[in-house]
Order: sequence, then structure tokens, then C-alpha cells
Amino acid sequence: QVQLVESGGGLVQPGGSLRLSCAASGFTSDYYAIGWFRQAPGKEREGVSCLSSSDGTTYYADSVLGRFTISRDNAKNTVYLQMNSLKPEDTAVYYCAAELGARRCPLIKLWPKTSDYWGQGTQVTVSS
Repeated sequence: QVQLVESGGGLVQPGGSLRLSCAASGFTSDYYAIGWFRQAPGKEREGVSCLSSSDGTTYYADSVLGRFTISRDNAKNTVYLQMNSLKPEDTAVYYCAAELGARRCPLIKLWPKTSDYWGQGTQVTVSS
């Protein structure tokens, strides 16, 4: 049974940083895409970042490029999203998501639709 458990959300001031963690378990495929999408109140889900297990290639939405970094610790089966220079428009519920069997990530804008599994989400609020 695939499980994705997020942690690390919270309240931060504009310009601050947070690191989200996603503990993954139950994967039945050596190939997968794993990453993050977010959903702000009244808005559609937005792909944020994705990492391809086959070669470690990473992908980012234009809105977070240069500020967010996705990484993984294979020994801990954990994926991280380091978020720097946070802005109020980054406020959203962040979901860790995975697509099993994928040899590469999809276009980042499609990530919320192509992922098969996601966690319960963690709230990130950027406000002064």
C-alpha cells in the first residue's frame, strides 16, 4: 500500500524559508515520478516540482524556479522541498504526490492530474 506522509508546513514571514518532507512507502516499481503540487483556496491544483527516479532529473514550475529545490534521501525514502524567499502567493496546501511506473516526470502543469497517489497535505502560510 502506497503511503505518502508530508510534514514541515507552517506559518512563515515573507522572505522566509521552510522545508517540507515526504516520507514514502509501499512503492512497487523501481521507476516513479515523485514531487509536489499545491492548492490555494479557490484555485486549481498547481504543479510545483517533480523528480524522476530514473535519472534524478528535477522540474519546477516557473513560479518557484530559483526559489524552491526538490531533493531525495534514498536511504530514508524521503523527498524534500526546500522553499526559500517565500512569498504570500506561495500560501497553499502542499501535497506530496507520486506516479508509479513513470520513467520521467510529466510537464509540470500536468503533474496534479498524472500523479496516482498523494498525501494528506500540509498547510504553508506566508504572511507578516
